[in-house]
Amino acid sequence: MPPYRIIIDLSDRKLHLLQGDRVIRTFPVGIGRIATETPRGEFHIINKQPYPGGPFGDYWMGLSKPHYGIHGTNDESSIGKLVSKGCIRMHNHDVLELANLVPIGTQVTIRS
Repeated sequence: MPPYRIIIDLSDRKLHLLQGDRVIRTFPVGIGRIATETPRGEFHIINKQPYPGGPFGDYWMGLSKPHYGIHGTNDESSIGKLVSKGCIRMHNHDVLELANLVPIGTQVTIRS
């Protein structure tokens, strides 16, 4: 089975989970504010932490860019908006689904 990879489209605020070249799930996300934009580029997931506390919701997946990650939120109304300090926010049920599928090392592409 081909490995998973993640593509985050900042322009439409969506996270796409691919297996091989096929999109198998798409999730809405919240992204960085204008002053604290979400970084663009190629990264990978370096750690995973369930229930990290604070504003990170039910799950944290750290990216290879220090201090940035894909995580849940304690403010579900923020999804789909420019709200974070650069991280990718997801609904808690979505981030749990994603975290159960992707292993550490999964490639993450963030693009405009």
